[in-house]
Amino acid sequence: MTTTPPRKPLRRIAAAAVRQPPPAADTLPRLSKLMSERGLCSRREADEWIEQGWVRVDGQVVDALGSRVAPDARIDIDAAARQQQRERVTILLHKPVGYVSGQAEDGYQPAIVLIRPEQRWREDSSPLRFKPVHLRGLAPAGRLDIDSTGLIVFTQDGRIARHLIGDDSTVEKEYLVRVEGRLDSEGLQRLNHGLALDGVALKPAKVSWQNEDQLRFVLREGRKRQIRRMCELVGLKVTGLKRTRIGSVNLGKLPPEQWRYLRADERF
Repeated sequence: MTTTPPRKPLRRIAAAAVRQPPPAADTLPRLSKLMSERGLCSRREADEWIEQGWVRVDGQVVDALGSRVAPDARIDIDAAARQQQRERVTILLHKPVGYVSGQAEDGYQPAIVLIRPEQRWREDSSPLRFKPVHLRGLAPAGRLDIDSTGLIVFTQDGRIARHLIGDDSTVEKEYLVRVEGRLDSEGLQRLNHGLALDGVALKPAKVSWQNEDQLRFVLREGRKRQIRRMCELVGLKVTGLKRTRIGSVNLGKLPPEQWRYLRADERF
């Protein structure tokens, strides 16, 4: 009887590990950009914290602006920065017609001039007391044109600004729009989806009749004079425009020309 000798186990040859050269320093992300992308703060806040020595990367303090770090670096923030961030305020204003959102232009005042102690809504339930420091670095998070009224947000918190107006923002804004003209079902459908401004298609919207001469718009973007231009494209003229909601925060009973603080329990 012939026996077959046992086969020797095949030796596996491990592929040689190919070492990748480290990425060039100028291709790494800036620390401030990485902090913003991770939702730690705004890029402006990041620069402030870096200069203060409040940022550690993989255990080491980084205090040079423009520093570049590995994309997977561990970033730790000093408690002093967190405390400063908690003290930043966000203010909700009922902007009237005749004020611009940002810098003064063509003789019209910016809406921020209305944020004074005497203009604070008496029913504001926030325990915060107004301080002049609350106006430092306060900026509008979005715009509302001079002919429009309603809710506008001013904030010192870069995270909130990025959430509301960043390129990747999906926060809804709701408007009541009084119009003149005739609108058929096809025109209403186009308002919901199918229009373009400046050659760029608009994101889908939610547009419906609120009453016989007023439309309700819900948008997830904010192009310049977007609603007015959308209405023009379907043969309507806007005679009044009011923003009533941003995310889950409503204008509510806040009177025109008055403001209140965003409460700790409110989120956009």
